Parts: sequence; C-alpha cells; structure tokens
Amino acid sequence: MKYNITVLPGDGIGPEITAQAVGVIKEIGRLRGHEFILREALMGGCAIDATGSPLPDETLSICKASDAVLLGAVGGHKWDNLPGDRRPEAGLLGIRAGLGLYANLRPAVIYPALRDASPLRADIVAEGVDILVVRELTGGIYFGQRGRRVTDGLEAAYDTEQYNTAEVERIARTAFEAAMKRRKKLTSVDKANVLESSRLWRETVTKLASQYPQVELSHMYVDNAAMQLIRDPMQFDVIVTSNMFGDILSDEASMITGSIGMLQSASLGSGKLGLYEPIHGSAPDIAGKDIANPIAAILSVAMMFRYSLGLETEAKMVEEAVEAVLNSGYRTVDISSKGTTTVGTVRMGQLITEALKT
Repeated sequence: MKYNITVLPGDGIGPEITAQAVGVIKEIGRLRGHEFILREALMGGCAIDATGSPLPDETLSICKASDAVLLGAVGGHKWDNLPGDRRPEAGLLGIRAGLGLYANLRPAVIYPALRDASPLRADIVAEGVDILVVRELTGGIYFGQRGRRVTDGLEAAYDTEQYNTAEVERIARTAFEAAMKRRKKLTSVDKANVLESSRLWRETVTKLASQYPQVELSHMYVDNAAMQLIRDPMQFDVIVTSNMFGDILSDEASMITGSIGMLQSASLGSGKLGLYEPIHGSAPDIAGKDIANPIAAILSVAMMFRYSLGLETEAKMVEEAVEAVLNSGYRTVDISSKGTTTVGTVRMGQLITEALKT
C-alpha cells in the first residue's frame, strides 16, 4: 500500500521528536511492505520566520492532499510578543479549522513499567489507568467572538463561549462510539450550573444517549472532574468535554501517567484525514539537548496507523515496541527512576525502532 504523509516538524523539540517518529514509520514500511511518501512542510514559528504566516497556504494545501498529517510542536519564546493571530499557536487553530478536525482524542494510559513515575499514590494507580479524553476542537471559547473595548473608562477584554446543537452532537457521537469499543462508560464534563452553553451541551448529550443504551452516561461539573481525576482516576473510561475544558483536563490526565512526554493525540473530522501530535508542546528550554522524550510522537504514529490509514496491526506493533523498551528498563530523563537506564532522544527512538516485530 502507498500512503502520503505530511510531516510538520515545527519548533523547539518538534524536529527532534518527529525525526524519531519518522524513523519508526520508515521501519514499519520496510517490515510490512508499505510505501510511505513523506513530505515536510512549515508550520508554527519556523513558518513565521520563513513566510510571515504561522500556517502558509501551501502547507494547508499539502496537508489536504495527504492521507495523514504528523505534527511535532509549535511555539517558543521568540514569538511570544506577536499579536495573537500571528503567533505560532494560531497555526494550530487554523489547521484544525482548515482540515475540519473537530474531535481531539487524547489517551492517558499508565504502563505497568511506569507506575512508579506517576505522582499519585501507588494504591490509587495500582490497577493502572486507561482514560480517553474526547475534546471538542473547533468551537467554544477558542473560536468565539473576542475583542477589547473601553467600559466606564477602563480597558476590558472579552472572549465568547458558544456552541450549537450540531457541534455538540457530533463530538458526543464520537465519544459514544469510542465508549462502545471500550468499557461502555462515558462522562460528559460541563459547567451547567453556571454557563448557558453548558446547559445546551448537557441537554444535547443526554438526548443522544438514547441511541446508545449500552453506554452508561454520567455528567460531571468541570471543577469536580478536575478533583476526581486525582482522587480516583480509575472511575473514568471516556470523557467528553468542550474545547477549553478538554484542553485543561487532558493535560491534567497526562500528568497522572508520569510525564506529559508520554501522551499522544489524534485530531479527527468526518473523513479519514487526521492530524497526529504529542501534547507536550515545543519545550524550547530543552531543544537541541537530546533529552526530549520521543515516545508521545511515536505513539501518535500508532494512532495515525489506526485511525487514518486503517493499519491496526502496524499500530499494535508500535505500541508493543514502546512497551517492550519500557519493560527493558530504558527511560528518557523525564521518566527515569532508580534502577533504570537513562537514554537520550535519539537512542530511545533507535531502541523502539529496533524493537518493532512483525
């Protein structure tokens, strides 16, 4: 099979971790007889420096013509003082909207070998954690009307949270379908005691639940959900929530696993084309030091194989290779502990590539 994959290395540690993920893609191609046509393009701060735009039209066109898109990370201190619509992060919002990617899937899994790396007590994570956060990606406060105005002689700023029933229904359906393939338990997170947008959210999710009688649906306010993720993460299977709440809760869930460097994500729409990226950001303070953890980027490749390319066997090969290397005691510095062997970015990528087995 032949597949076109666009690679957006981005900024900071993005090029380093993406290089290791690309190495895994190439090895899978060799082992399984696939032809992966990889094409790099600019996005983020590096795109601003080269073209003046965080998401050049050419990049978006290349992505639209691909079977899948792999992203490293964008952003850095160099571009912090630019206007909001010209910052690297604007490229993220632009590519999600441009590709019609409304659902962000972020798994938070504790590998048995990394239970000691979790900041939670051993008894809380003794049975492991396996949570899938389904975050709405193209609506809500991040895409609502915003601006500044003078009120009573004082400068004020505003951002608008808005959802319609169609936006809520499509993300909720994604979450219900995901729950059907897991433990059939869905928690919808909102702030319906305060926000009108959350009341519409809750009403819409509740109505859709009648189409999925096998799934146990519960509702939880976001402040309680943040607390419950720490107190008893095992109670959760799939969590569905809005853009901003999902941004916050998925990062919290990631730290339960021991390191944000372990968490992958998939951004999906109505078709097969998806955007795959680690959730850890560009981490410019450690860029170029060969200490960044490439596992999240490599696991993002597994999600790409599964969701966009339909290569379930290949996805499992990647996941099993990661687990095998961790079970062998190898760690990057962010997840290292007594009795383990600390390796750099490049070596970790090599170890996982070497562990791939058909």
